[in-house]
Amino acid sequence: MTQHDSKYVLAIDQGTTSTRAIVFDHNGSIVSTGQLEHRQLFPRAGWVEHDPEEIWRNAREVVALALSRASLNADNLAAVGITNQRETTVVWDRKTGEPVYNAIVWQDTRTSAICRELAGDEGADRFKDICGLPLATYFCGPKVKWILDNVHGARERAEAGDLALGTIDSWLMWHLTGGTDGGVHVTDVTNASRTMLMDLKSLQWDESVAEAMGIPLSMLPEIRSSAEEYGVGRKGGFLTNVPLAGILGDQQAATFGQACFEVGTAKNTYGTGCFLILNTGNEIVRSENGLLTTLCYQIGDSDPVYALEGSIAVAGSLVQWLRDNLNLFSDTSQVESLARGVEDNGGAYIVPAFSGLFAPHWRDDARGAIVGLTRFVNSGHLARAALEATAYQTREVVEAMQADSGTDLAELKVDGGMTANELLMQFQADQLGVPVIRPKVIETTALGAAYAAGIAVGFWSEQDVVDNWAEGRRWDPEMPDEERERLFRQWNKAVERTLDWVDEDTN
Repeated sequence: MTQHDSKYVLAIDQGTTSTRAIVFDHNGSIVSTGQLEHRQLFPRAGWVEHDPEEIWRNAREVVALALSRASLNADNLAAVGITNQRETTVVWDRKTGEPVYNAIVWQDTRTSAICRELAGDEGADRFKDICGLPLATYFCGPKVKWILDNVHGARERAEAGDLALGTIDSWLMWHLTGGTDGGVHVTDVTNASRTMLMDLKSLQWDESVAEAMGIPLSMLPEIRSSAEEYGVGRKGGFLTNVPLAGILGDQQAATFGQACFEVGTAKNTYGTGCFLILNTGNEIVRSENGLLTTLCYQIGDSDPVYALEGSIAVAGSLVQWLRDNLNLFSDTSQVESLARGVEDNGGAYIVPAFSGLFAPHWRDDARGAIVGLTRFVNSGHLARAALEATAYQTREVVEAMQADSGTDLAELKVDGGMTANELLMQFQADQLGVPVIRPKVIETTALGAAYAAGIAVGFWSEQDVVDNWAEGRRWDPEMPDEERERLFRQWNKAVERTLDWVDEDTN
């Protein structure tokens, strides 16, 4: 396809806490943005929900904001890409467009009993050979089963073909392309690979897993590549007739935006949680060390590219917890200055197992703990311990990745909001013993979705993505090895204290 006359690509970045629309120019630079937070709903301990209608309203509003701030309209856009919080699951009525229940968020742990029941005698890895994932509350399949089992009339409506299910990309794409009036029901390989329902080899829904979970195949979206034209914006919307041409789950989008196209390249995104992805090329690498085997991306008809992923449930949300629940500061940006007020963690460690521990432990019976407390410990030490927790958890995942892939990490590309915290970035380099590199554009998640859409319509090439990437800041390790290992040894002792906390009669 020829170079596009339209000068810009728009990305809709639907995250765990907010929805953003960002307009990018051909250099991959940000032209304008719009952003709105949505409510976090906690009906019970361990339950986390979002209102899908609120997310759809916010998506329309942020698109309008981003376009109006740059004095642009649909005619100026070559394409639109979507990136989304993964695993968060919506079930809705095809005829009315109404969700049958709130979106169940990836952090939600209500499906732990369902996961144990599905595991049965075969254990948590029952479906791992098919989908690359252990049975865990994190993924979509058990969430859909919960909705069908617990929402009155949902199973009957599903079996009658009236209900659709999807991750947030599918929910937005369906609405953007017309909703009840001819909306396109699709997802891409990266999001499909997080449902537990897709066969990693065939990139198709697996009937045996869907049947085991009691999910009618009629509910599922069509699986497509991450970069192709899925449809165009609905008439009368802000994106009328603009090609909707890229979908990537948020962590894969960040990997794409960081130009991690070579086998062995890795990035870590520091957001609500932390997500480290290593490109394994066209090879499916099975993890022996608690990592997930997942899709990295697929461009059009090209062969799929796979990845190993380490998912950490709590990173930035621990800093929010210090702000909202402990009132240690009023703005999350203040955590760094508070932590810099002390020389070290004072012997205190925080293990933020608020919803169990994700990679590489996969323990939903763990709960958060602050250990090593003495009268000496103050709020500065707690702030520092919170930042260090993110770096220790990342090191655990990196070591698991090195064991699985047989290669040592030479450097770590980083992105996400927490990379603005220089104390954390230096400590991360110290814990890993390799340089940590932040790109000039740290909005790599939205950028990756934009690149996928732009590649699909000929606005960019893969080489453009590589050429546009530029190093913004680098942190080299400075800590003596002895101190690095002492701190990590204490961290591992702290993790042990969090295990086996939840009994059947506790939350």
